[in-house]
Amino acid sequence: MQQESEFPFDRARRVTAQENAKFRAAITEQFGAEFKRRGLSAKDEEEKYEPISIRLHPKVLAWAKEEAQKQGVEYQTVINEALLQQIH
Repeated sequence: MQQESEFPFDRARRVTAQENAKFRAAITEQFGAEFKRRGLSAKDEEEKYEPISIRLHPKVLAWAKEEAQKQGVEYQTVINEALLQQIH
């Protein structure tokens, strides 16, 4: 049986972007924890990223995740950069 929460969620408010930035800065200052960069943002409307679903060989996925950990980015970014290098 689940216990009922004592936190009044019905009276809670959302954290603003400014508050979130202050929280992250305080965490970095106090603990030295750096937050991961979350991918590359599109530069203009033509380069807007499109969400897709794709099946990859397990070795490819393992490589991308390993590289992502080294670079401090998400594995999707590593795959995207590798594919972009092939077309340029």
